[in-house]
Amino acid sequence: MKQNQRNLIIISKHKRLTRLWQFFFTGWGLVMLAVLVAASLFTKQILWTPITAINMKDVVHNQFKMTNATFVGTDKDNNPFKIKAVSGNQEYDKPDIVFLEKPSGTVVRNTPTGKVTDNISAMRGQFNHKEKTLKLNGKVRVNSSNGDKILTDEMVIKL
Repeated sequence: MKQNQRNLIIISKHKRLTRLWQFFFTGWGLVMLAVLVAASLFTKQILWTPITAINMKDVVHNQFKMTNATFVGTDKDNNPFKIKAVSGNQEYDKPDIVFLEKPSGTVVRNTPTGKVTDNISAMRGQFNHKEKTLKLNGKVRVNSSNGDKILTDEMVIKL
């Protein structure tokens, strides 16, 4: 009689595995997997997940973060520029723009009297590396090597 009970246990476990197998390969399991894959492709979010406790907008907007970010290059006149920031991040929807916190740096520009070096600082900034523009916001300060000083709320620099 113990063998019969044992056989019933094995058969019942086997039936559970058979039901699970049938679930995944008769259509419903494949439909569920297809829905998960399609949802991540249609929303174009890298970190798609069905967990509702996670704020996905925050994750998507802050997935590319940098600390002590530095950008160095030359402008259209081959003058050097250097931009530093305490932190920077890129948003998934705007890959060409780097949002900067407390940017500072130096920009060299040509004037009729010669080259002038500008030391720049601000509270926030946006560096568009495709268009080569730097948009600065909040207490923007410019101190030039020729003695000029500028204090403004917003400034756009074309590099």
